[in-house]
Amino acid sequence: MINDLFGAITHAQDEIVKALRAELFELMLQKRLALNRDQWLGEIGIQRSDARAQAARENEINIPTICFHEATTANGLCRMCVVEVDGMRLLQPACIVQAAANMKVRTRSERVDRARRTVLEMLASTMDLSESEEIQSMIREYGADVERFPDAVRREVALKDDNPMYVRDYSKCLLCWRCVQVCADDAQYTYAINFNGRGFETQIGTFFDRTIPETTCVLCGQCVGVCPTGALKPKREYLLQQGVSPAEISVMNTGRRKRKNV
Repeated sequence: MINDLFGAITHAQDEIVKALRAELFELMLQKRLALNRDQWLGEIGIQRSDARAQAARENEINIPTICFHEATTANGLCRMCVVEVDGMRLLQPACIVQAAANMKVRTRSERVDRARRTVLEMLASTMDLSESEEIQSMIREYGADVERFPDAVRREVALKDDNPMYVRDYSKCLLCWRCVQVCADDAQYTYAINFNGRGFETQIGTFFDRTIPETTCVLCGQCVGVCPTGALKPKREYLLQQGVSPAEISVMNTGRRKRKNV
């Protein structure tokens, strides 16, 4: 009985916090934004500098994103976060377009879902998304047909294994730009990687196609941490997947000789 009472008190406290939070938005921020999934969700408070995706997340409304990451600057590259805004002809990328007073936004509609589904279908037709659980979940949610474009040219790039910390498999790269950003102004300021090529041939690479040890890379691993598809993978994880034992990996990493069995 005490547990039931404690649970009821906790629930009541949560409801009070939510009510106070909503009232604080109304009194202090004095800006309004209307968002919806299938119908209007009503007005929610926003801060002046909020992008729509940020305002939605803070109010527990899900808008899918691929290229966006909280540690990087939003650029609106993938277009998965597009939303429908009253009075605007085109769908708008929620990660970069600022929310405004009295703006009415549909986060889910037939038009929005069709656009997101098409983005997923085009990605699936040209690259390997098998190791991206988040994108696979989006494909299921939006009912994307991964075989819609059977004649699409697949992005096939040889795996690059040129350093002791991670491998680069650009067959899985969707050019979200996260790794380039954390390597540059958003975090590390080393500028070891950037975009190479043009059009369909565009891919992430090093300057003059140098190996990673020949660049300014400090092997911090931040690019690996923000990669959404497994295009950048820790060397140890890759070797384990290839069937190499932990003992063998330890010898490879340290250069020590393997111990003889006594």
